[in-house]
Amino acid sequence: MKFADSLFQCFNPVAVDDAAEADEGGGERGGDGGDSANSDFRVFSYNELKAATQGFKNKIGEGGFGSVYKGRLVGDNLIAVKVLSVELESLRGEREFISEIAALSGSEQNRVKFTWTLRKHVCLGIAKGLCYLHEELNPHIVHRDIKASNILLDQDYTPKLADFGLAKLFRDSMSYVSTHVAGTWGYISPEYAHSGHLTRKSDIYSFGVVLLEIMSGQPIVDYHVQQGDLFLVEKAWELYNAGKLLDLVDPAMNGEFPNEEAIRFLKLGLLCVQETTRLRPTISEAMKMMTNEINTDNVEIKRPGLVANLMEVKIREKNSSNFTSSQATSSTVSFQGR
Repeated sequence: MKFADSLFQCFNPVAVDDAAEADEGGGERGGDGGDSANSDFRVFSYNELKAATQGFKNKIGEGGFGSVYKGRLVGDNLIAVKVLSVELESLRGEREFISEIAALSGSEQNRVKFTWTLRKHVCLGIAKGLCYLHEELNPHIVHRDIKASNILLDQDYTPKLADFGLAKLFRDSMSYVSTHVAGTWGYISPEYAHSGHLTRKSDIYSFGVVLLEIMSGQPIVDYHVQQGDLFLVEKAWELYNAGKLLDLVDPAMNGEFPNEEAIRFLKLGLLCVQETTRLRPTISEAMKMMTNEINTDNVEIKRPGLVANLMEVKIREKNSSNFTSSQATSSTVSFQGR
């Protein structure tokens, strides 16, 4: 799975209206004689995708529009194939899915457009939107699926949080909401995956991942033939411990950024993804750290947590559904905090 360029295409204010898509009957839409105006897309038939994924056997994730499967094309190229859920309203699901696919086909030019000033503006805007949900609304709202593709930009590049399909209300009297695990791999907090207990700090974890993503321009989960899945939060943690956190900053900015601010934003990202939930800042505290109202120079950062295998979460959650909640939460997920 490679999402390195997707973030900045997701943040593109230009809408994607048309694209080609394989239909389940084995035919193709678009192509040479179709309606698609985007030459960046290659159209595959359903049978081609079925063969590439060995019959959709290796499920690696699940998002708002369907399940994602790992596959391999002729020529040894690894791919991720998303199968739309039949439960979706066809028009909404199709058009938003097309937008998501367009997001995965961006280039480095999209990252170059995003200067330090613009990235900082976007990060602060996301935080303000999350602050409104978490602290200003009553009852509060936990979004539950904060990720790059759920953040839209208007013509002034002001970010808007989108897709509240997984959102939960959260009253002041509640310490957590107990619910089935849902969200997007790479953004899900480990304690939520482990127990199904959702809190506002679960959104903070996701926000931290997005923050690291914006600052680095790197995928949240990359794949290496020898090392397997490589997580952005792990890479950030290793560079932080080595005193080389600035090495994580997106090279597409050509060094045109204030070092002190960049370190502050990256440290905040790591603070938000700490394995211990209570150590993560609230979103209002995070905003003050971004504006330097709260100094982060001497703050202690503990190791991050991450969900290494989302499918194991789903399988164990399903297998434990016949037990009591206390039994079910004792071994629902295998996650790492390095």
